[in-house]
Amino acid sequence: MKVLSPILACLALAVVASHAALSPEQYWSYKLPNTPMPKAVKEILHPELMEEKSTSVNVGGGGVNVNTGKGKPAGGTHVNVGRKGVGVNTGKPGGGTHVNVGGKGVGVNTGKPGGGTHVNVGGKGGGVSVHTGHKGKPVNVNVSPFLYQYAASETQIHDDPNVALFFLEKDLHPGATMSLHFTENTEKSAFLPYQTAQKIPFSSNELPEIFNKFSVKPGSVKAEMMKNTIKECEQPAIEGEEKYCATSLESMIDYSISKLGKVDQAVSTEVEKQTPTHKYTITAGVQKMTNDKAVVCHKQNYAYAVFYCHKSETTRAYMVPLEGADGTKAKAVAVCHTDTSAWNPKHLAFQVLKVEPGTIPVCHFLPRDHIVWVPK
Repeated sequence: MKVLSPILACLALAVVASHAALSPEQYWSYKLPNTPMPKAVKEILHPELMEEKSTSVNVGGGGVNVNTGKGKPAGGTHVNVGRKGVGVNTGKPGGGTHVNVGGKGVGVNTGKPGGGTHVNVGGKGGGVSVHTGHKGKPVNVNVSPFLYQYAASETQIHDDPNVALFFLEKDLHPGATMSLHFTENTEKSAFLPYQTAQKIPFSSNELPEIFNKFSVKPGSVKAEMMKNTIKECEQPAIEGEEKYCATSLESMIDYSISKLGKVDQAVSTEVEKQTPTHKYTITAGVQKMTNDKAVVCHKQNYAYAVFYCHKSETTRAYMVPLEGADGTKAKAVAVCHTDTSAWNPKHLAFQVLKVEPGTIPVCHFLPRDHIVWVPK
């Protein structure tokens, strides 16, 4: 057994003590004293401050209970895949499950005995299949377009509002216009404290224990969503990137610092108000924040806040001021990937932009609850 030197042992104890003694906000201030906290982080720390109904996580001796917000007992749970994703409303007992895809909607009734619902992410097409236990073809819905190993489904290409977020770097200049929809994630899962998150398993091998802690029925839509988030986190990184799934704010801070050294900025997209898709114009003041290295963290669908973070040495990040046709103003974070050679050739970006992997930088704006960490 390897024994730590007295100095290293003291440092290790200090790290444990700092996580235990400090709140997430205090830990941010301690580790990032000169870095303002982005709005996205504040909202996930305090989801009760957001306009939509929040998901609160209560930790007690009997395990972890997830409360999906205020309202009537028949209110139900909303679960997203990717950005817009799948809305799952578990209405009155026996009423079945309604799966809403994008804005058009697909109704799936699982109220009949033996019906069941199964959600599968992956496969050759790279999409998500929802199997309802009844005869007929599965319903294909969207996966996050920010997971670069997956191909896009036909449904995603036509219906996913994130399609509009992809563009070419040559179009990133004042005066350029784009039709955009900065959606707000209706899945309001909050951060768990570091010490709590560390005690909860996060592994495909421990799914029964995870489901038990969160009172999630195995085989349910929610169980499959959680299962697939863990699966994505366990997938190997694509060539040229390093990845990590942060299960607390503290672990996301630690990962970003470990990969970047000193962090200069942590930023997220901010929009004055929620609007439907309409034309935005890039205004003066585009700021390049980094020319090569960054850590980008994408919020995932889970019972509590989990971020899929990846570090790349071939990333340019920009802060882009936008003004909508109705006067709505936004400060959008744009990320441009200068090497896409390892991406799935059928990824959403290539199908939308009509370019080939590895030929030209591919850019995308980030949704409002994703975070870019920029080095000094």
